[in-house]
Amino acid sequence: MHTKEFVLQEDAAEYFVRTKSGGVCFKPGTKALDRPPSEKPERPSPRKSFSGVSRQQQQQTQRRRKWVECVCLPGWHGPSCGVPTVVQHSNLPTKDRLTPRLKPRRVINAININHEFDLLEARFQELEGAVDVFLICESNFTAYGEARSLLFRQMLLNGTFDYIKSKVLYIFLDHFPEGGKQDGWIADDYLRTFLTRNGISRLQNLRNDDLFIIDDADEIPSKEGVLFLKLYDGWTEPVAFHMRKSLYGFFWKQPGTLEVISGCTIGMLRLVYGTDGIRLRRREYYTMPNFRQYENKTGHILVQWSVGSPLHFAGWHCSWCFPPEGIHFKLISAQNGDFPRWGDYEDKRDLNYIKWLIKTGGWFDGTKQEYPAADPHEHMYAPKCIMENPQHFGYLMKNPYI
Repeated sequence: MHTKEFVLQEDAAEYFVRTKSGGVCFKPGTKALDRPPSEKPERPSPRKSFSGVSRQQQQQTQRRRKWVECVCLPGWHGPSCGVPTVVQHSNLPTKDRLTPRLKPRRVINAININHEFDLLEARFQELEGAVDVFLICESNFTAYGEARSLLFRQMLLNGTFDYIKSKVLYIFLDHFPEGGKQDGWIADDYLRTFLTRNGISRLQNLRNDDLFIIDDADEIPSKEGVLFLKLYDGWTEPVAFHMRKSLYGFFWKQPGTLEVISGCTIGMLRLVYGTDGIRLRRREYYTMPNFRQYENKTGHILVQWSVGSPLHFAGWHCSWCFPPEGIHFKLISAQNGDFPRWGDYEDKRDLNYIKWLIKTGGWFDGTKQEYPAADPHEHMYAPKCIMENPQHFGYLMKNPYI
């Protein structure tokens, strides 16, 4: 299982449809696909003028749209209705250059797994229609260096994930890095390095313009943002995601967003980052030796941008989102570097104390949160599959101790 290769196939799904009048419309974002050229749209998609676009270009665009117009549903933008709100309201500097691809990119989503299996289920359900292969790395060591069972491997074998198994490439890390016990950041970095290099080396039929996204297990990007990157040309790289922050469950929403640099093309991953996912997660790409070489080779201007904004979430970060027993296991599994390491304190591992933290939204240092519980009806409260399965994910949707 941990040595077999994965052959990437072309994504043959029909994302766009060509209308009789010559338009190219994104099917999920389009209200009406055909109408007489003289008929005006019921609700034209909002258009914004972007700096740097000449008057002649605007006039040409207006003449083209006079005859070919896709009628966008709420939440979708652009001439083809394929630009989601999280991109429309992002800081992407090239919004005027976006064009649908003739051939979709393949999307590779890489994560390390410990015991975040409910969030893994939410990831699979959210991204199944956008991701072509999930690289899932599991080790028989915790980040602290202690032995652990291969729980995800067991779940793959017992049929738990049969519905997505054909898209999973299992990566087994059978050793703990030298020095990782003394310096936990060595172990933390090595997990992502091994995940990336082992996984990419086992992918066949990979193209330089395919998309690589590396997440922590508690970071789930939204399908709309990932699908946009898959289907459009014209965006710059590397790519970050603005994620809604929550603690213990989606009911304790934290201020602001978690902005995580996690995506780039395979070409940039190889040449700039040396096929090392931890380098992608950092912000110093412009200081790396091959940065200018890659920029000159591709003709792309490398400018980091973020899907979403502090007001438009493009995913979810659910930190410490487990039942009390899961939080206990996270405490004792944590790497030896992120001090204070709360798992070293016996009173912090007490299940009744952990339940109190979940109830109050407090933290291990004794501080209490000063924000109210979130409203489950708010937009982007939690991934769709969690909202639709309260019997299984109820402890993440509603505070179980209130």
